[in-house]
Amino acid sequence: MERKTILVLFGGCSGEHEVSLVSAHAVLRNMDPLRYDAVAVGITREGRWLRYTGDLERLPANSWLSDEAACTPCTLLLDRGERTLMDLDGSGRRIRLDGAFPVLHGKNGEDGTVQGLLELAGIPIVGCGSLSSALCMDKDRSHRLAAAAGVRVPESALFTAAADRAAVHAAAGTIGYPVFVKPVRSGSSLGVTRVEREEALDRALEEALLEDSEVLLEEAIEGFEVGCAVMGSGGALTVGEVDEIELSQGFFNFEEKYTLKTSAIHCPARIAPEKASEIKETAKVLYRALGCEVLARVDLFLTPEGSIVFNEINTIPGFTSHSRYPTMMARAGIPFPELVARLIELGTARQ
Repeated sequence: MERKTILVLFGGCSGEHEVSLVSAHAVLRNMDPLRYDAVAVGITREGRWLRYTGDLERLPANSWLSDEAACTPCTLLLDRGERTLMDLDGSGRRIRLDGAFPVLHGKNGEDGTVQGLLELAGIPIVGCGSLSSALCMDKDRSHRLAAAAGVRVPESALFTAAADRAAVHAAAGTIGYPVFVKPVRSGSSLGVTRVEREEALDRALEEALLEDSEVLLEEAIEGFEVGCAVMGSGGALTVGEVDEIELSQGFFNFEEKYTLKTSAIHCPARIAPEKASEIKETAKVLYRALGCEVLARVDLFLTPEGSIVFNEINTIPGFTSHSRYPTMMARAGIPFPELVARLIELGTARQ
């Protein structure tokens, strides 16, 4: 069997840079070397592209850049017929690619930017394309599409940085406290605040505006968060086991996502099988409505009355050994190495 050459992108110009390093490490470690020739390329916080050939254990330690001999400047050729990565060290070395797996979280990686670049270069993507990536990153537009697909969404109000603060306060009062203040385009709950009273609203707005130029005020849904890992393109979709986030306080913010200091994740979720099936079907509806391909994690809320409410879709969810997406798939009988192989095959089948 001829091996496929797969570009694995990690790092990125994002507040989730370090998380990407850990995810990419897990993906690279679980790629079958008999089937795939991995080409690891790190994107620095400043946006430099470096082909990395050093010890993979330096990725989770965030020390890969210090191994300068293992870092070669590189770039993609945008000639669609080439599908090529080229070194920029004067050697002219070229590597023809069969596909690209962008293991990049948040802005400048999960938001359609890198996906658009790969599409221009004619390189098949292991993941969603540019349009669905951009839509899923946008909390307002994704909610509008979810509602159009018949899925309940939280009540919300959209504002720009130039919005009149009196209007923002009025909208928050209409929605009711507590209210969530969120950057429209941001990942891992960066810039998100749960506001309990009006006096804290302006500070939350400033925090959100550090991450994006638009802010969403969103109803706090009573209940708990459930998630669904989805894999596939076109008709047939594979759905992992549903998980559940148990919180003892606050909400599932950036720190909780990666430390679980006061929260716990239960997989499978502690819900009735009938409700789990309903959640899986809802996840499929949303996956298709937002044009997702290859993979995504669909996050929902389950209310005390049993209603399912859309939260968000993560097109490049965490891929660490303890992340939710691979855990849900493992619970459905798909171990990590097989999961990575199936995703690569799905992605490279797209021409």
